[in-house]
Amino acid sequence: MTNRRRPRPDPVGPGQESVWDYPRPPRLERTSAHVVVEFGGGVVADTTAAWRVLETSHPPVYYLPLDDVDDHALRPNPRTSFCEFKGRAAYVDVVGADGRVEVAAGWTYPEPTAGYTPLTHTVALYPARMDRCLVDGEVVRAVQGDFYGGWVTDNVVGPFKGEASGSTWW
Repeated sequence: MTNRRRPRPDPVGPGQESVWDYPRPPRLERTSAHVVVEFGGGVVADTTAAWRVLETSHPPVYYLPLDDVDDHALRPNPRTSFCEFKGRAAYVDVVGADGRVEVAAGWTYPEPTAGYTPLTHTVALYPARMDRCLVDGEVVRAVQGDFYGGWVTDNVVGPFKGEASGSTWW
């Protein structure tokens, strides 16, 4: 039998937040942080009107308004998935200014469930699959693995679900 135990949250310093204080179901929160995504020799997105989705044990996922995304940077992908909270996700490929394509590197919720309707005209991008993502000038670190699209910055502490660890809780 596997020994499953909840990990011990990392200490929280001044100006930091712990992912272990995030709720489940996830909370949707507007942020005025300056978010920039770079890929393939250009800027894919640049906004100060993003949303953060905050869920227990996960780094925040940033959802960027489609109005603030380069018109040529996204193309539909046939992949879909289902979130028990937000509903059916549709995936997008990200196309760089240099023609490079990152397949299924982002997702949208065209018809999100009640409580998440502000995500209707937004896209979330996997930071590990972009050249660089920034939040208020800080370079984002991606959470390990390709299942979670969390954005790790200095103000967020874990441990994060999906990280390699000696613990077997995930």
